[in-house]
Parts: sequence; C-alpha cells; structure tokens
Amino acid sequence: MKGPLFYAKILLFGEYGIIKDSKGLAIPYNAYRGALKASENLSGNSLESNLNLDRFYAYLFALQTDLVAFNLVALKKDIQNGMYFDSSIPQGYGVGSSGALVAAIYDKYAEDKITVLENLTRDKLLNLKTIFGLMESFFHGKSSGLDPLNSYLSLPILINSKDSIEPAGIPSQKEGKGAVFLLDSEQIGETEPMVSLFMNKMKHEGFRKMISEEFSTTTDACIDDFLQGNVKSLFGNVKALSKIVLTNFKPMIPPAFHKVWEHGISTNDYYLKLCGSGGGGYILGFTEDFAKAQKSLKEYKLELVYRF
Repeated sequence: MKGPLFYAKILLFGEYGIIKDSKGLAIPYNAYRGALKASENLSGNSLESNLNLDRFYAYLFALQTDLVAFNLVALKKDIQNGMYFDSSIPQGYGVGSSGALVAAIYDKYAEDKITVLENLTRDKLLNLKTIFGLMESFFHGKSSGLDPLNSYLSLPILINSKDSIEPAGIPSQKEGKGAVFLLDSEQIGETEPMVSLFMNKMKHEGFRKMISEEFSTTTDACIDDFLQGNVKSLFGNVKALSKIVLTNFKPMIPPAFHKVWEHGISTNDYYLKLCGSGGGGYILGFTEDFAKAQKSLKEYKLELVYRF
C-alpha cells in the first residue's frame, strides 16, 4: 500500500489575522511531503504514527457531523494492518504536518468526497475547509481547516474572509536576486499555547485596534502586492509588517531571534515574519538580495521557498 503524496504548506501572509477574518495567502511547499503506507514490522516513528492514527480513528468514530461520512471499517482494518503516515514534514514547525495527514485520510476514507478534479465552487471549498477544520481539531484544538485544504488541493489559496476563499494564481518565479526563505529556529513550536496567548491579547482594546488598523491592513497590502507582482511596494509593506510583529507579537518570537529580527529591519538585508503561530519552528524571511541575507544570517539554516 502506498498512498498519493500530500505536501507541506506555508502561510505566506495572514497568521493570526485569519482568525479575526482578515486576508491570508497560503502556498504548497513541495520540499516536504507525506503519504499513507503500511508495514508488518512497525518501529520508531512508523509505530508512533500508527498509534496516533488509531487515536485519530477513535476521534473520527465519535465525531458527530452531517457534513462527511468515513469508511471507518476500512480505516480501522488498515490501521490494524500496520498503516502509518510516512512524512518528511517537520512537526511543530508551522508548515502543516497535521494538515497533510488530514488530507490523506480524507482522500482515502471519505465517502462521496469532493475531489480536486471537479469544479470547485466557493461552496465546495468552504465545505471542504469546514470538514478539514473538524478533522484537524483533533491535533491542536480549534483549527481553521486551511492547512489540510492547501495540502489536499495542492494549490495556492487566497483567504478573503472566513466565508470567502478561492484558488489563487501567484506570479511564476523569476531568476532574480529576491527571495522568500525559511529560517530554522531549531526549536519546536506548539500551536495551541500561542493561539491562547493571542486570544488573551485580543481581550485588550488597544491590541484589537492594532490588529484591525495596522496588522490586517498591512497584511492585506502585502498580499495584493505579492499577487500582482509589485515587488518594490511588497518589500516596503513587508518591512512595515515585520516591525508591527516585532512590537506586538514578541512572545511568539523565540527570544534568541529578537535581535536577529531587529538586525534585518535596521540593515534592510532581510525582513522576518512569523510562519504559522510562531513560538519556534520556522521563521519566514523576505529579502531583495538572497546572497546578502545568507551572508547576514550565515550562522543559521535557511531554505529557499520562492524567487523574485
């Protein structure tokens, strides 16, 4: 048994903002992937994954919803026969490890599933996102369903609001100097505590005002620039976003990276932003000159995501 591949995702823009109904832009990241496999001799990671799938099965068995039905008999049998999710997607890194697993389970076991090949109307996309949100809530509390949706469709997705999502055409990559990259913090980040922290901050009027007046509007401007290929304007807006995040989301940035973050803003060598919920994992970087950013960040592991 060897299932189809499901890829990691990167939320380029919109972390935390999408919880509060502002725009987001997510793209598949093909450097990491996962697939359902089976083995008679499970050990280590594959055994851990198999046990986790059994817990997920119990969760789906108890899930009460009219939106989706699963062939749970087949799922249970496959788990008993040694099924596991073979994945290179790092966990706790903000690139959608649980999302890819959810997409794989839906693809194989959902009855009357919505397929990638059919005409994906807005209603179908929202339906899929809701189903994936219910499924992924097993892994880290309340989920938007966006990570599995991205992994399942393997398309860039533009989130306009909670009720409006659409596949997005992003400009094709160029062989220029500019780049989007991942910086490895070499720490595991946990989604749930970070989201709880954000929700507590949202109880304060000043923070809410900053989210709606500064964070969301700057994020929206970044997305518009990126989709339209306005690179010059994009970097101005990304710099502004990097400053807003450093000022207002400090607890979500690993302490060892506060100075690194400031250095990028003051030198213009690169600009950093959160990748997912933060607290560890990857940090997302934007630079007009990747060679300069590599030199400036030579002590850290960088991975290229997109070229301008």
